[in-house]
Amino acid sequence: MNWASAVLVYVVLWWLVLFCMLPIGIRPAEEGHLGHDAGAPSNPRLGLKALITSGIAAILLLLFYLLIHSGLISLRQN
Repeated sequence: MNWASAVLVYVVLWWLVLFCMLPIGIRPAEEGHLGHDAGAPSNPRLGLKALITSGIAAILLLLFYLLIHSGLISLRQN
């Protein structure tokens, strides 16, 4: 796996993990303000979720790398 494919796999994994993390811990705002959706989250903590997502995606990329280089899965055509 070269660096370009590793970056591509990391970006795909990052977005997949982020979309899985978004609904965790969400509570709707108690009072709706004028111009805001009543169901909008009061404190989505996107920075924390992005940081956690980065770590999980890095671990998944490492596992993917080890799986490819162990020979269990081959992406090359014979």
